[in-house]
Amino acid sequence: MRVIVTGVAGFLGSHLAERFLSDDHEVIGVDNFVTGSRQNTEHLSGFTGFRLLEHDISKPLFVDEQIDGVFHFASPASPVDYLELPIQTLKVGSLGTHNALGLAKAKGARFLLASTSEVYGDPLVHPQPETYWGNVNPIGVRGVYDEAKRFSEAMTMAYHRYHGVATRIVRIFNTYGPRMRPGDGRVVSNFIVQALRGDPLTIYGDGSQTRSFCFVADEVEGIYRLFASDRVEPVNIGNPVEFTVRELADIVLEETRSRSTIDSLPLPADDPKVRQPDITLARELLGWEPQVDLREGIRQTLPYFRDELARHDARARTI
Repeated sequence: MRVIVTGVAGFLGSHLAERFLSDDHEVIGVDNFVTGSRQNTEHLSGFTGFRLLEHDISKPLFVDEQIDGVFHFASPASPVDYLELPIQTLKVGSLGTHNALGLAKAKGARFLLASTSEVYGDPLVHPQPETYWGNVNPIGVRGVYDEAKRFSEAMTMAYHRYHGVATRIVRIFNTYGPRMRPGDGRVVSNFIVQALRGDPLTIYGDGSQTRSFCFVADEVEGIYRLFASDRVEPVNIGNPVEFTVRELADIVLEETRSRSTIDSLPLPADDPKVRQPDITLARELLGWEPQVDLREGIRQTLPYFRDELARHDARARTI
């Protein structure tokens, strides 16, 4: 196959592209590098089937080649990014989704949208099945991301119903692993960087809020299977094992052998109290469930962050 991956320089997009290239498919990667890292695409250039286009998917994209699949992964995806880039986040969720769907329609390609567990907001149903409509504050500070993804889901289903585009929607729950940006503001990367530097780990609130953390290799496998399936409506892909933020902090401290202390700060506005996927559909339809537990995933992620911090420190010494 030949597929397009928007947001290819992002954490998850780069892993997805690598999976397709490793299976001898061709990948046209698209990114404007607003939040993506060129470093994430350097190893992809070693594959003969990879081509990189520097392009903002919020503007129309045209390619000459026949395309079999379009994966729309472009978007700021961490609170630090989408709070700093609210308009760009809304544009890539609306105009970007429209352009990516239009390309899939023109090429007769299958389309897969990277949606998010954030569509459930601060959920009143726990764990969250795909049938739950969510509890989202549309005008809150997080609404730019939540509503962008909810709109992109609506547009994806409209293209399926009206234009007959073969669509897939994955709702991604907290994913972590190598190639996360050290300063991206997500809790796993925050804790690892703080622990490795010996800085206090920053916990918002009392740390009792819960998240469910999925290692990137598991997440990509679920997305890969969803793309190959016949499921049109959204599917949760995430790890159903729930941890409090404080439990995550303790695991990171143990695995890094750090003596960092823990600092508590006020809980941000609209921060979800709980987050746990119901993956019944993924198990039944895709035969998928995660294989890597949190502690093992943290162990596999630590070498990357150690290298990144060492590289950062070496650059700082030359300035």
